[in-house]
Amino acid sequence: MAQFDFVTKDHAFPLMIVVYANIMVFYLMAKVGGYRKKHNIKYPTMYHKTDNVFNCYQRAHQNTLEFMPMFYSLFAPAAIVYPRLASVIGFVAVSSRFVYAWGYYTGDPSKRIRGAPFSALSLLFLMILVLHIALCQLGLMSLI
Repeated sequence: MAQFDFVTKDHAFPLMIVVYANIMVFYLMAKVGGYRKKHNIKYPTMYHKTDNVFNCYQRAHQNTLEFMPMFYSLFAPAAIVYPRLASVIGFVAVSSRFVYAWGYYTGDPSKRIRGAPFSALSLLFLMILVLHIALCQLGLMSLI
């Protein structure tokens, strides 16, 4: 199969991060669906009145769905210019969402905090990277 001329081999790394991110979202979706089926929680119930553990599963998934648009919108431009650096940050971001969810799955929402700082910091680093790229495009900075 021929390679694309407009991307480097380094751009394979961000593509792998996109696959990893989608595997993570699918995993969280399957966990909620599995809990829902096991405990006979019917659709369209988003949150249960008495089953706090289900609510933790649902919230871990919902919060991750809220996180992903920010992640992708920052990851994509960062990965175009800095594919390796963006991929390292992306790996931390996606991995931290697993840790976040596993903490939530205990039924104790405070345990989600184990992954939360890494999620937030990864978005911050991606935001700084995208801002840096924008400033470079305006000629106010030079690429690193």
